[in-house]
Amino acid sequence: MGYRTLRHCLTDLRSTGQLVSVEAPIDAHLEAAAIQRRLFRAGGPAVLMENVRGCAFPMVCNLFGTMDRVRYMFRDTLEGLRQLVSLQADPADLLRHPRLYLKTPWPAWNARPRRVRRGAVLANETTLDQLPQLRSWPDDGGSYVTLPQVYTEDPDQPGLDHSNLGMYRVQLCGGQYEPNREAGMHYQLHRGIGVHHAKAIRRGERLPVHVFVGGPPAMSVAAVMPLPEGMSELTFAGVLGGRRVPMICRKGQLPIHAEADFCISGYLDPDTVKPEGPFGDHLGYYSLAHDFPVLKVQRVAHRDDAVWPFTVVGRPPQEDTMFGELIHELVGPVLDKKVPGVRAVHAVDAAGVHPLLLALGSERYVPYEKRCRPRELLTQANAILGQGQLSLAKYLFIAAAEDAPDLGVANIPEFLRHVLERSDWRRDLHFQTCTTIDTLDYSGTGLNQGSKLVVAATGPQVRNLAVAIDSRVHVPEERGFTDPRVFLPGILVVSGPKYRPDSTGADAAVGHFCQSYKRGDAINGFPLIVVVDDSAFAASNLENFLWTTFTRSNPAADIYGIESFEHQKHWGCLGSLVIDARSKPHHAPPLIEDPAVTRRVNELAARGGPFHGLW
Repeated sequence: MGYRTLRHCLTDLRSTGQLVSVEAPIDAHLEAAAIQRRLFRAGGPAVLMENVRGCAFPMVCNLFGTMDRVRYMFRDTLEGLRQLVSLQADPADLLRHPRLYLKTPWPAWNARPRRVRRGAVLANETTLDQLPQLRSWPDDGGSYVTLPQVYTEDPDQPGLDHSNLGMYRVQLCGGQYEPNREAGMHYQLHRGIGVHHAKAIRRGERLPVHVFVGGPPAMSVAAVMPLPEGMSELTFAGVLGGRRVPMICRKGQLPIHAEADFCISGYLDPDTVKPEGPFGDHLGYYSLAHDFPVLKVQRVAHRDDAVWPFTVVGRPPQEDTMFGELIHELVGPVLDKKVPGVRAVHAVDAAGVHPLLLALGSERYVPYEKRCRPRELLTQANAILGQGQLSLAKYLFIAAAEDAPDLGVANIPEFLRHVLERSDWRRDLHFQTCTTIDTLDYSGTGLNQGSKLVVAATGPQVRNLAVAIDSRVHVPEERGFTDPRVFLPGILVVSGPKYRPDSTGADAAVGHFCQSYKRGDAINGFPLIVVVDDSAFAASNLENFLWTTFTRSNPAADIYGIESFEHQKHWGCLGSLVIDARSKPHHAPPLIEDPAVTRRVNELAARGGPFHGLW
């Protein structure tokens, strides 16, 4: 059976060598986060920091640091959960394969939250300033809860069945927040709390909120899951955790998770907003200060022997990458039941998840005709971009699975090769402009504002991809373009001049670059050219290329082409497609670790130090 409490989980991990306790004093200001980053990169154990400077509560990190540990923690429940998710997507599957679901009633029982009158989480009270003041990056606007479970209910239909449990950013101090009385509540597009908050505002009411921290790990995973329509997070947590979730239910009060380690209780006013941030975020940059709702704090409760779990948000891969892999394992296999014809979708973690999707679809509209252009793929692409958080994607590359039965979306170099061999830039580029993108993506025209590009590829190979630069390939060095490097077959990365906007905010340099060539020039052997600030960095490995290219470009503004044209409002080009992925003045600054903290953490890992051998 699953864990009842976080301490139960930590005891189990320690007994199997997957958790190490450290008694040396650790600072929650930058130091703890730097330690977590190194532990994750090394595939290290979870670490319980027993002695946090200036704080009575221990902290634990890297709980979800490896997929092996994630699967271990949920070893008794994952299969039952997969079956329930499959049934939720397609209930008729039970009739087709009844034997596969013989054990389903037991997980279904755990799916029902359990109403209780009291719970350990209410044993003690404290204040926000006594909680661990975790800051992950030097320019963070304050301390944050990085593994919160934010609980709300539908104001129109209150109750456990109409609740939302989400992982939204909670700023504990800093900025304009009143100490110990206010906290920041940053939620983004397509989040359940937004629906509840909108209803409360319409009714002119406060929205009651609980922020749970800790408790069994299943609750943290439930808070990040994009669940099928109609499945609640408490249901998911019960099935994944192997136990019914105990909720303290008292008349006139918002229910509280009885086994959480901490509970911050309060409400969102209908009208109150204050600047939240900056904060180092999952695209690898700071999300800047913007107005977001304010949590008016009424009570901070905690259990005896409470432990504060935390993670670090930053340029991927980070620990939240493991959440993404688990989501893919659970939800990926049922996607084709929601979007007919779609075989697989991969949100590319190294590109920041939302900026880039790779997908495999099907071309079945005219099976009697030799396929030469996308048809059904475009229908499927639109459907993918209509699915919850997938709608925040900027780039979607979709290919027909029939053209290469062994092609997989996880093999990114091979997938890009396949698409570049088949795409026709005159026809296969489909833009959406003036639309929504990730709140944390600053490559667009404003907060939540940007564009999208669908690249659809089907049919036989239409070109051979260049794999090396020969004497016929040159770049206009007189215009500041230097150091061309082949990254993958058909992909050329070029250093460009520093971005210098004119009075309209645009920079014509990449447009001039394209005008230096004609469709017959040898450089077109590279159908994709990416202009960056530093080609040596961007072309050094796959992670750098994906991160640079797709977090620093907004399709409608930053895509150019050799001999480009517009016909009936469709844009295309006769030669290479060119992406301007240089840093621009409106972009957020990248995340850089404090050198002094780096030195201190390196000393902690030296021979004789408390972290020696852990990374």
